[in-house]
Amino acid sequence: MRNRMWCVVSTLAVLIAMPMAAQQRGAQPAAPATPAMTLTVEGFPDGGDVPVKFSQAAPGVATGEGLSPAISWTNVPAGTQSLFLNMRDMDVARNKTTDDQAHWVVWNIPATATGLPEGVPKAARLTNGAYQFSATGQMYRGPGAGANGPKHHYMFELYALDAAIDVPPAADAFESRANVMKAIQGHILAKAVYGGLFRRPQ
Repeated sequence: MRNRMWCVVSTLAVLIAMPMAAQQRGAQPAAPATPAMTLTVEGFPDGGDVPVKFSQAAPGVATGEGLSPAISWTNVPAGTQSLFLNMRDMDVARNKTTDDQAHWVVWNIPATATGLPEGVPKAARLTNGAYQFSATGQMYRGPGAGANGPKHHYMFELYALDAAIDVPPAADAFESRANVMKAIQGHILAKAVYGGLFRRPQ
């Protein structure tokens, strides 16, 4: 009787061990996680206050638009064909709609680009082939929230796309942004966001 029980226990142990050994032999090392795309806006920390020189309150700027900050990004995913940068004021509701304030729309940025320099030229098309538009023309428009209200939230959003979005500039930034946003649907590989706060000095 004792021998019979021993045989049963031994058989069960072998049956349990066999699939575990097979799993160990067939187990593959986990693939390393793909690092997330990151966006950095120079001059202030993510979630911090935007310096005045990048705002509409910047002294000595004839157009009152401010200087565009240097922007860089890393870990653009494989297969990216172009990049799209959207800067917006999230505290504005335009014309009683869900539209917020467009401040800078830059699209068809080459996939090989790793950033934009400080003080991007005020031109409808950049030397790298990208288009740009703001609420007041073909340029960057800095934050401009009034001195008497709360700080506004300004978001820089970078999209990595699997296609070139060759959308020509429209009559204004809002139409241009709407056209680009429509064109990128189904082409977004990754997105990165960086935010800043601003209120005009009193």
